[in-house]
This record gives sequence, structure tokens and C-alpha cells, in this order.
Amino acid sequence: MSDQAKQMTADEAAEFAEQVFDVARRGDAAMLAALLAKGLPPNLRNHNGDTLLMLSAYHGHADAVKVLLEFKADSQIANDKNQLPIAGAAFKGNLQVVKALIEGGTPVDGASADGRTALMMAAMFNRTEMVDYLISQGANPQATDAQGVTALAAAQTMGAADTAAQLQKLV
Repeated sequence: MSDQAKQMTADEAAEFAEQVFDVARRGDAAMLAALLAKGLPPNLRNHNGDTLLMLSAYHGHADAVKVLLEFKADSQIANDKNQLPIAGAAFKGNLQVVKALIEGGTPVDGASADGRTALMMAAMFNRTEMVDYLISQGANPQATDAQGVTALAAAQTMGAADTAAQLQKLV
């Protein structure tokens, strides 16, 4: 194979990979299922370290998240910014995605190196319904991040009065 042919193959592979990441961003669960069934690695990562699961979770696609988890995507792989899919979904405020992740086996208190859990993210952004759900699923309100900050302290720092009040009742 000539060098030019090899380069075209590499370019085509890169273009295909980018299309696959777009499928995850768009949340096309049926296409993801078809690609995964044909052997697409469920933990494929892009140039930012985002997995297909991270992209689907961050962009709010619960059905795509469920498909990826069925194909054994690892919900504990952090991206290059040290974010996990559950924290990304909590940051974006998507309770359906958080539920899909937890129902699919994601640890409720899963945290990357920074120690931030979904509960901390939900508390910081005053997401009361998500805080209730996470607590009901066993989230530890006393857990601390790498700086020793709890969900309550994070809520107070961010001025999230509703979630701070919720969490204050648990102390």
C-alpha cells in the first residue's frame, strides 16, 4: 500500500470516528446500538478524552446512555477535564440521564480525581429534584471533594439556597 493510500485510510478513519462522536452527541440510540453490535468499542474516546457515554450524557440523551451501558460502556472513565458522565449530567441538570446512569449501574457517589460527586454538582446548581433523587439512591451528603468540600458547603458557596436548605436537614 502506498503512503498516499495509507494516509487516505487514516483520514477516512478519523472522519468516521468524528461521525461516531456526532452520533453520540445527537443521541441517536438506534445508530449507536447498530454500531456497537457491529463491534464499535463502547469506550471509544475523542481528542478531549470524552467517551461516547460522556458525550451522550452531557448532551442529555437518556436513551443513548442506556444503549451504551447495555453494551458495557464504562461510566467511570473521566475525560481530560476529570469529569465523569454522571457529574456532566448533573451539571447540565438532566435528571433523566442521571437516572439512566444510576439504573444502569453507575455508582451514585462515583467521583473522578477531583472528588466531585453528582450530588455536589446538583447542590451547587440548586437542582432540588436531583438532590432528592440522589439522596434516595444512597448518595452520601457527607462525602467531600479533593478540597474537603461537602455538597452542603458547595451549595452555600454558590448561593444555592434551596439545595443548601435540603442538605442542612440531613446534617
